[in-house]
Amino acid sequence: MQTHRLVRDALLTAVALTIFMVEAQIPAPVPIPGIKLGLANIVTLYALFVLGPWDALGILLARILLGSLFAGNMMVLLYSLAGGLLCWAISCDLKKIMTLQQIWLCSIFGAIAHNLGQMAVAVAITRTPGLLVYLPALMLSGVIAGAFTGWAAQFLVHRMP
Repeated sequence: MQTHRLVRDALLTAVALTIFMVEAQIPAPVPIPGIKLGLANIVTLYALFVLGPWDALGILLARILLGSLFAGNMMVLLYSLAGGLLCWAISCDLKKIMTLQQIWLCSIFGAIAHNLGQMAVAVAITRTPGLLVYLPALMLSGVIAGAFTGWAAQFLVHRMP
């Protein structure tokens, strides 16, 4: 059973990493740094709600590390880790009170948390509080992207065994 779990998690990591790499090649829809759909989070949400928090965390961390290595930008690792871990923690807490019909809502809060984590790292690294001017746009994009990825994950949870 342990081998089955490892193979399943590795396959989901490969899917998430592939989505991440393809999305990285798509030009940003708006000229604001840090805004993207975060389509790889569909896999993380699926794993969280179907497999559990620890499988989801393993898939998330592997995707972040490998994505940073493959993209050749290790600085992104710090931003992705901060955002991803905060998103995971918030999503784990919300999973306790939300149903499978509310994955989209959990995803919105997770996306907002992700943006807050990334912004905190950006301000801490650059020592530039002026970056917070991007926060309203990031929050709006978090709501939109979170709803989209959440609905996609919710659909996936109901369609896949």
